[in-house]
Amino acid sequence: MEYSILNNNVKMPKLGFGVYQIPESETKEAVLHAIKIGYRLIDTAGAYKNEAEVGEAVKEAINTGIVKREDLFITTKLWINEYKEQNAESAINGRLQKMQLDYLDLLLLHQPYGDIYGAWRAMESALNAGKVRSLGVSNFDAGKIVEFAKLVEITPQVNQLEFNPWNQREKDEEWNKKYSVQPEAWAPFAEGRLNLFHNKILQEIGKKYNKTVGQVVLRWLIQRDIVVLAKSVHEERIRENFDVFDFNLSEEDMDLIKGLDKKESAFFDHNDPIFVERLTGWSI
Repeated sequence: MEYSILNNNVKMPKLGFGVYQIPESETKEAVLHAIKIGYRLIDTAGAYKNEAEVGEAVKEAINTGIVKREDLFITTKLWINEYKEQNAESAINGRLQKMQLDYLDLLLLHQPYGDIYGAWRAMESALNAGKVRSLGVSNFDAGKIVEFAKLVEITPQVNQLEFNPWNQREKDEEWNKKYSVQPEAWAPFAEGRLNLFHNKILQEIGKKYNKTVGQVVLRWLIQRDIVVLAKSVHEERIRENFDVFDFNLSEEDMDLIKGLDKKESAFFDHNDPIFVERLTGWSI
């Protein structure tokens, strides 16, 4: 495993296991597989509806001696309707109880809308109380992260964003790193959109290293010093995604992947007012 050192000196694995869209009934088993294979960063969220199952997997992994709690890096997120300061304080305590944890390694604001500053104050208090080791945000574009970092007491340690070959976000990467905020990638495979797994350039690069397209993409992000989350419910694929620490892409290959950038989301535009209107109407 390779690690990033966050701006508060906490060590964060560069590869993690994400549980977005994994059904509750399959989450515990998938997370246990991931931990047994070697994943130590596990990422969930209130909006994913599977925090309790993640907590059950973590508890079993610890109780059976697979890992110690300090070996793991557990992340979850607050949703927009929890952002008022009092609501956020209650939500954080609720998360710890639901996940059967004494502390979280990373707590994120899931979206950049609503009372983000009220929620952040509650998160800062939780960090100071030892309930959380690191704080971060998600989906904050370059301009928003600059504003936010200048106005809060504790600069975010992490910003989780969509990064994949179709949406490489070099500007966001640059500005986050300028403020010592660690970029973290969600949807590194763009959920296979635009035939990503059959892209000829990525396939040819993979052949050079005897690696799959997925492994090439994960390695590309790790070499950009971007923490990356990979998701699967299949043990073979979970293992395959973890097998990315025995090779390095050449500068030429990194440049070839750079040429794939379409500079647009494979999913949605967080600045689209229609999307924001819909998003802010959702509850957990």
